[in-house]
This record gives sequence, structure tokens and C-alpha cells, in this order.
Amino acid sequence: MAIDPARFKAGMRHLAASVALVTTRHAGQRGGLTATAVCSVSADPPQILACVNKSASAHDPLGEAGIFCVNILAPAHRRIAERFAGMDGIEGDARFEGMGSWSTLVTGAPALAGCPVSFDCRLVARLAAGTHTIYVGEIVELALDPTARPLLYADGRFIAGDVLAG
Repeated sequence: MAIDPARFKAGMRHLAASVALVTTRHAGQRGGLTATAVCSVSADPPQILACVNKSASAHDPLGEAGIFCVNILAPAHRRIAERFAGMDGIEGDARFEGMGSWSTLVTGAPALAGCPVSFDCRLVARLAAGTHTIYVGEIVELALDPTARPLLYADGRFIAGDVLAG
């Protein structure tokens, strides 16, 4: 018998995670969302997964495009994390306007400048899991800044990753 979803969410608040921006480009439009349910899958071949709520505006474009970029955010990206989490009501391509500096790597999915790492991926598998879809991507390129610290999320709030250095 499964536990109550509210109780599950209360327990998950204790699981600190890096804040990621999962972005894609489909039919000439950019899309993206803030996610904390992201993790490595395999080193050979290099793969990463992102769990995306089926109700997210970027859910379908991500699956249809077959490409995505997982941008691990830095503390300076907090406002971007909030926007892509839907906190200001802006959706779709408009989320990118006036927020950050964007480029692309190999796939054409948007990569955000200043991230500790951006993983550029081709979608290789998807799995329905309750309210979410697990998208697995093979990493075809990455942009890495080994000196940057991650933005973390725990207990319902953002935390600067520089606390890790102390």
C-alpha cells in the first residue's frame, strides 16, 4: 500500500539536490523547466536522466524534440530557476527573454552560460512513471566550469552551493 503523496513530499524535502534547468528546442521554439530530479545513469555510455512532470509545458516538446540540455545552475541563477519553475507565470520561449546568456552546444538545445556544468543530450529512452516521464539522454557534449558552485534545493528553499566549500 502506497503512502500519502503529501507525506512523501514532506520526506523528500530532506533530500538536497542540485537545481537544474532542463531545456530543449522544438519546432523553432525553446522550452524548459526547473528540475531537481536529475541524476547520472551510466558512465559508458555517458547518460543522465531527468524526471519531468507530464503537466509541465516543456514535457511534450522535450519528448518530441529528442534533444535536451541539463544545465546545473549556480547561485547567481536563482531568478532563472524561479522563472522556469513557473513562479512568474511566463511560459515557453518567453522564459528565456531577459534571463541569462544562452548558446547551444551540439544538439541545438539551449545551454546557459555560467553554469557549473551543462550536459547536452540526445534522448535515448523514456519511461512513464506516475505523474512524470523519465527522460534518459546520452551526453554528446558538455560545458564545464570546475570552479563554479551549484545552486541547491532542500527543505523547500534554494541554498547557495558555496556552503559546500566551508
